[in-house]
Amino acid sequence: MLRSQEAASIMPDEALAPREPSIFSKTHAFMAPGAFVPDVIASGLYPYFRAIERNEGTRAIVDSREVIMAGSNNYLGLASDPRVKEAAELAIQQYGTGCTGSRFLNGTLDIHLELEERLATFMDKQACVLFSTGYMTNMGVIQAITSKNDIIFSDKDNHACIVAGTQVSPADTWRFRHNDINHLRRLLEKAGQERPEADKLIVTDGVFSMSGRIARVPELVAVAEEFNAALMLDDAHAVGVIGPGGCGSAAYFDLADKVSLTTGTFSKSFSSLGGFVVGDRDIIEYIRHMASVHIFSASMPPSCVATVLKCLDILQEETWRLERLWEISHYMREGFKSAGFNVWTSQAPIIPVVIGSNMNTAFQFWSDLLEKGIFVNPVVPWRGAVAGGLSIMRTSYMATHTDEDLDHILEAFRHVGRHHGLLGNGAM
Repeated sequence: MLRSQEAASIMPDEALAPREPSIFSKTHAFMAPGAFVPDVIASGLYPYFRAIERNEGTRAIVDSREVIMAGSNNYLGLASDPRVKEAAELAIQQYGTGCTGSRFLNGTLDIHLELEERLATFMDKQACVLFSTGYMTNMGVIQAITSKNDIIFSDKDNHACIVAGTQVSPADTWRFRHNDINHLRRLLEKAGQERPEADKLIVTDGVFSMSGRIARVPELVAVAEEFNAALMLDDAHAVGVIGPGGCGSAAYFDLADKVSLTTGTFSKSFSSLGGFVVGDRDIIEYIRHMASVHIFSASMPPSCVATVLKCLDILQEETWRLERLWEISHYMREGFKSAGFNVWTSQAPIIPVVIGSNMNTAFQFWSDLLEKGIFVNPVVPWRGAVAGGLSIMRTSYMATHTDEDLDHILEAFRHVGRHHGLLGNGAM
């Protein structure tokens, strides 16, 4: 017998087993006892990836019982509207379930073009191009329009998809403090001194998804013009929510003509999936041909496109939805504040209720609300989801919530808040 064969015959089975690639060691650490996720799961309070068994707009079925949905971005209340569902069904009958290709090749339908024209008109811009998701929209736009010697100025509270766009861009990214125009100005001045040849892009959420704050668009427009920078607004939580007719954050300040690019998503007010960007025609055509995620991704399914078209029709015809949404937002903000909760400086139908720095308290608070029939979104300071090291209950509202729904939500929060000793101390 050869020496190597003799050695193999006496080696333990473990030594003969193939070694797992070390790249996966972090996955085992992530799920090891004592790590964050396993501990929360073991506590029975894990709130994420919870299955919703049925969705009926303001009502949902979770764990086989009905709850009031106060954690959805279905701002106009159209996700379960029979007219919207019918439009999606008819599109499937005519076009099938998917395009099986990118817009660049076989994935452009006549309704894609119709929606682009409708959105450009709606947003008072020359042109529009669709993307397969809102996340991909911001990634694709930022990657396409920036180059190696450029500088991106990004608000520190921007959504993760904007951050991802800055990471795939060859440009440098300089982050300015949240909504801090003075800090942005100092960075622009520094860029002018150190990199006078650099082209500049300022990018920010129009409405911030965790706080409900509206960006300081007039001041952003002024500083962008002063330093010859392009301004890009991500209106994922603004289109269909704020501004005349729901036209977004720039329209809210009557400054649509002063903003270079506005992006948005269809997964909120338009109850679908996909995204878009609007701007001047040459800029949009450049993005259409140069954004990798647009060229190399399958296009929006026809049912999603038809859903957005129908939602846009309803938004423009049923103006009461926006009026009701803002009435609800004001009522809930004042209700939470009157109860003693801290809601930061929310200005939109997104209203954060501050719980504090203890994540376990936040998870228990969420569980207690669910027990009382209220579904909200617990957001804790993990992976930078919320600034300042605080946990919040992120609540959001629909135009179709009833007064009874709202009072039920407030009463549940008051009861759970008293139980946890948070009333009047929400800022801790």
